[in-house]
Amino acid sequence: MRHGDKQNNLGRKKAHRDALLMNLACQVITHKRIVTTLAKAKALRTYVEPLITKTKKTSSKEEISHNHRVVFSYLNDKEAVKELFTVVAPKIAARPGGYTRIIKLGIRPGDNAEKAMIELVDFNEVYGNSIATAVEPAKKTRRSKSTATATKKAPAKKAKEEAPAADAAETATDSPETAAE
Repeated sequence: MRHGDKQNNLGRKKAHRDALLMNLACQVITHKRIVTTLAKAKALRTYVEPLITKTKKTSSKEEISHNHRVVFSYLNDKEAVKELFTVVAPKIAARPGGYTRIIKLGIRPGDNAEKAMIELVDFNEVYGNSIATAVEPAKKTRRSKSTATATKKAPAKKAKEEAPAADAAETATDSPETAAE
């Protein structure tokens, strides 16, 4: 019975599972996105997100080197640890959690396994940067047009508003005179 056992063993012994998750975590950190099975992606999320959180806790020099050693014990790859602390950590500094995203990709034709893409959220150019760049310039363009056209049209509108107002005043003065006569 597996009451209360929430860990997905992925059909492997502990040493093999640890090696698998270690390699997948190094690949996600290095390449920012990988395609794997859905079960492995879900297991990888619980493995890699605490490691990414450890990169944010850097208040003293001793704590920084300690976190490097702790993360290295999980990854065993100097290049991945360096990438994590120098490239990934500054980008995720403001994010409170949820550093990875899993997107389901359908089934694999060979064995009908469900595929998924796991990626680092802040490194996605399709979702992150394109939306931000599409929204911000549109606002700037609208603001610049509205302020520029408002200042150009404002004197013209005032002149047009003053002219009908003057005509109305003349007709208003004419109408009582004509009414009095």
